[in-house]
Amino acid sequence: MASEISDTILDGEVVSLSDGTHNFMGILTAAEQPRGAVIILHGRGYHPDWQDVAHPLRTGLAEKGWTTLSLQMPALEKEAKYFDYVPLFPNADKRIDAGIALLKQKGISTIVLVAHSCGAHMAMHWVENKGDADIAAYVGLGMGATDYQQEMAHGFPLDKMKAPILDVYGEKEYPQVINTAPERQALMQKAGNSQSRQMVLPDADHYFHDKGSELTAVVANWLNSLQM
Repeated sequence: MASEISDTILDGEVVSLSDGTHNFMGILTAAEQPRGAVIILHGRGYHPDWQDVAHPLRTGLAEKGWTTLSLQMPALEKEAKYFDYVPLFPNADKRIDAGIALLKQKGISTIVLVAHSCGAHMAMHWVENKGDADIAAYVGLGMGATDYQQEMAHGFPLDKMKAPILDVYGEKEYPQVINTAPERQALMQKAGNSQSRQMVLPDADHYFHDKGSELTAVVANWLNSLQM
């Protein structure tokens, strides 16, 4: 997958990272005078320059003052379901750690984690096991999506997070994401960070198809409003 997309990257620099066992790619897109950096985790079966979420965010947020690092997360064949990905979550933890380490090596201390769909499951697994001390904020996109008759293997530890949280989902989301929104909101309220928000993007589906600009604006406006 990395070899297929590396030559198509026009905005940003392809970087190689290691999870301790395998090398994997990231795309680093620098902002001028950045406020910090955003690590982007794509959804299931996609890649760090995926056109519907990863590309708009990694380029758009860089234009709005945030250096971005979009990571290649573990990927299986297209037929794989949510339960097939659960055993890969520990490997995803290592990839997030590697991304944070790279940004810190570059002198960036304000780091935000933005994760979509299965990437959000991976991000929440990382928070459950590592805590959120290394991130200044968390953005979850389309959180809670699994597959038919597959319940989440790990709950979201939103109530244990000190960092502010932005929970964004589309008006035309999967029912599971919409139905669990009140639960996520309650967990965020229990955490007690007054800067946390839950937002619905009008007319957007789970993949934010053709809504990249609107999604980027929502995320950027929230990030730029935070007191960090």
